[in-house]
Amino acid sequence: MMRGVGLPVTVEDVEAAAAAIRGAVVQTPTTFSRTLSGITGAQVWLKCEHLQFTSSFKERGACNFLARLPPEARARGVVAASAGNHAQGLAYHASRLGIPATIVMPEDTPFTKISRTEHHGARVVIEGATFDEAGAAARRIAGETGASFVPAFDDPAIVAGQGTVGLEVLAQAPEADTIVVPVGGGGLLAGVAVAVKARRPGVEVVGVEVEGYTGLAHALGRGPASAGGPTIAEGIAVAEPGAIPLAIARELVDDVVVVGEQRIEEAVALLVEVEKQVVEGAGAAGLAALCDRPDRFRGRRVAVVCSGGNIDLRVLASVLLRALARSGRLVRLTVDIPDRPGVLASVAKVIGDRRANIVDVTHRRDLPGVALKRTLLEVSIETRDRHHADEIVGALRAEGYDVTTATG
Repeated sequence: MMRGVGLPVTVEDVEAAAAAIRGAVVQTPTTFSRTLSGITGAQVWLKCEHLQFTSSFKERGACNFLARLPPEARARGVVAASAGNHAQGLAYHASRLGIPATIVMPEDTPFTKISRTEHHGARVVIEGATFDEAGAAARRIAGETGASFVPAFDDPAIVAGQGTVGLEVLAQAPEADTIVVPVGGGGLLAGVAVAVKARRPGVEVVGVEVEGYTGLAHALGRGPASAGGPTIAEGIAVAEPGAIPLAIARELVDDVVVVGEQRIEEAVALLVEVEKQVVEGAGAAGLAALCDRPDRFRGRRVAVVCSGGNIDLRVLASVLLRALARSGRLVRLTVDIPDRPGVLASVAKVIGDRRANIVDVTHRRDLPGVALKRTLLEVSIETRDRHHADEIVGALRAEGYDVTTATG
């Protein structure tokens, strides 16, 4: 049997979805990165789905699903369960088409996500301690009202809509021989695989999951079952793939790799620093895979799907500060000094003479173990790199100061 024959979504479905959503969804750019190519050893293109209006590829599937609804179903409205990108994409396109939309969100959904979804025109219902409970509530509301339930990933129209990402990558980066796609429920990966394998069968399609949420790798016999837990990549924090995406992945996906939290953090920071692109944790998973598995991708021509950009500003700030610390560009020094006038100035002079920037300073006289007439000076400094930080520590020790360092 030919690959793809008999599957629930065909390339013709994806092409029909492309026609249905044309003009309503952004055809995002696929850009070549010279710097990321140098860092990873692969030739790297970025498919910038975080540049959609609601900052996520989820618009594609939602828009295609809505476009296929007959007038009587549109009048009854739609309902979905989501605390993230699916909610915003569906809310926006339902409002644009004049379709009433209700989104059920779990009780712990951040206020910002609630307000964004309401801003896009949906009615938000807060119900359920977990996503599963919210999903059950959404299905109940659909049954009571006659509204159409819109799955986040386990639906042929949703998968076909997401697959339009693959068609665009093939057109925009025809040189690519590998496409790397973040995996949560699997709708994006499945849709991309359908499009790519039908049009360019030799192109490798690779999914990326985050540790703790390895449902697809486990289902394919390539990893442990999902363990759950908090993650920066909440957009792909799905315990198990949908039945439709899994059926497609079994036949068409070449590989699934798993990356850790720190690699994803590093990828988020790298995209900000190198490409000036703000991408959420899930959206950075593809680049994280290239950085984590250089031997796997070295020498390949890789299109990386940056699936979304809805990252909380506090999380982004923390990620960037932690990246500075890991690289040695933000260092905390603890200096044991005599508690007398002029010593702080002498420490500051040693640091300043070596062109480092003092971010903040704290005196700690009252800590247990600190001798009378001595104090601990805690200094955060900004440096060029780890070598520069080591140079400053060496200079302070040469002046007779007892110095310890911490990063992160």
